[in-house]
Amino acid sequence: MKALTVIGARPQFVKAAVLSKAMSLAGVEEVVVHTGQHYDANMSEVFFTELEMNPPAYDLGVGSGNHGHQTGSILIGIEPVILRERPQVVVVFGDTNSTLAGALAAAKLRIPVAHVEAGLRSFNSGMPEELNRVVADHLSSVLFAPTPVAQENLFREGIARDRVHVVGDVMYDAVLRFGEKAERESRILAVLGCSRGGYILATMHRPDNVDNPATLGIIVDALQKIAERERVILPVHPRTRASLARFDLLQGLNTNVSLIDAVGYLDMLLLERNARVIVTDSGGIQKEAFFCRVPCVTVRTETEWVELVSSGWNAVVPPVNAEALAKAVRDARPPMTAIGSIYGDGNASNRIAESLLSLA
Repeated sequence: MKALTVIGARPQFVKAAVLSKAMSLAGVEEVVVHTGQHYDANMSEVFFTELEMNPPAYDLGVGSGNHGHQTGSILIGIEPVILRERPQVVVVFGDTNSTLAGALAAAKLRIPVAHVEAGLRSFNSGMPEELNRVVADHLSSVLFAPTPVAQENLFREGIARDRVHVVGDVMYDAVLRFGEKAERESRILAVLGCSRGGYILATMHRPDNVDNPATLGIIVDALQKIAERERVILPVHPRTRASLARFDLLQGLNTNVSLIDAVGYLDMLLLERNARVIVTDSGGIQKEAFFCRVPCVTVRTETEWVELVSSGWNAVVPPVNAEALAKAVRDARPPMTAIGSIYGDGNASNRIAESLLSLA
């Protein structure tokens, strides 16, 4: 059986790494297509090296751009690849423009689509990611939901029950697989002079947060307030760094806020494992915080990972008041209640590989 895997953004590299290994062990021939949605070395190349992935068979090199341009460029680039390779299934991950374009191209060519991380809903149609994931789900022949909540979302939208499989979360597989490697190989804590539990880890990249000067100003003000008591480590997404410079906000960050370039997966995983609190607007990092048993404050109006909020590991705080955001971070503590296996047992990738074989 041949599967064509479409990836383009750094969270997808992490998910694909563990699934590629599982597919190889199951005897699935895989052809990897990198759309080039993330193309900076720290956002792309380093992941292939650290995650022990083979180089992609195709690199479309679409680069950045607005949603229509980027999605259209991926569609134009990926269609002839699918026609040339003639896979039995096209595998897409998550909710990016690469996800949408890969699913749409395959569906139009009547190739079954398998969507990994299906069924997530923020119920905010203003989010481009929400549109991408909904369309990808309804184009897919087989949908791999990480949780029962995601499964129910799909059932409510009329997707046939026999197409949906609850398998757990492949990102949990990755944290289990690479966590000890990060502890052995990453030197990021020593380089930054960080002690375990002695800092706040922050990441921001969503357009709603970083493209609006007022909103980004509130976030910077909150980080300043947090930094009065605790050190803040801020790996800066290229989009965020450009916005901080454009809005003259860089000078608003004091020396206790350490801006560093975007880091590889192993460095990021070690930073996550050893932070006291994680502050983010990333969907993937919300989950990784939970996998590392670190409290998380999500700087958004909603989250698709509702299980994290109900379990007490995640607090959603909109960026409308700097003091409220800073207080949420200062007050964040691990919940006292016991936790179960919200996202499976770390074998999601094996279950997906076995299900893909059945499509043949």
